[in-house]
Amino acid sequence: MASYIRPKVPGACVFFTVNLANRGARTLVEHVDVLREAVRVTKAERPFRIDAWVVLPDHMHAVWALPEGDHDFSTRWSVIKARFSRAMPHTPRRRSHGERREHGLWQRRFWERHIRNDVDWANHVNYCWINPVKHGYVERPEDWPYSSYHRDR
Repeated sequence: MASYIRPKVPGACVFFTVNLANRGARTLVEHVDVLREAVRVTKAERPFRIDAWVVLPDHMHAVWALPEGDHDFSTRWSVIKARFSRAMPHTPRRRSHGERREHGLWQRRFWERHIRNDVDWANHVNYCWINPVKHGYVERPEDWPYSSYHRDR
């Protein structure tokens, strides 16, 4: 098994891509209220700032800033994914998911990149907002309802 070493930078600003296991599913937008609640509860328990977020049918991108002295974004994602999964109906899953007590809804890992400076931050926030356009869901970022674009404009 591969060994993943994630940076442990307290107070970091980080860009994420989180995918469903079934990349053709529409689960995230069909159950966006469940996802929002999972994020809300997790954020109340383990605070972080959301600089940008976009939810697409089968994946999402986000830019978070962690509190000073805190580097644990992995636990936050684990809790969000678990809360969302528990609210979803059970579907057939691979044996390996059962052995790990996983629902099988998500890809096991997520992609993360630490933001380096203000330009890097702006590029990643804009990437979140333009992603629905890139995937052909809408013609303009403001037309996608599942985005922090509306909050920030």
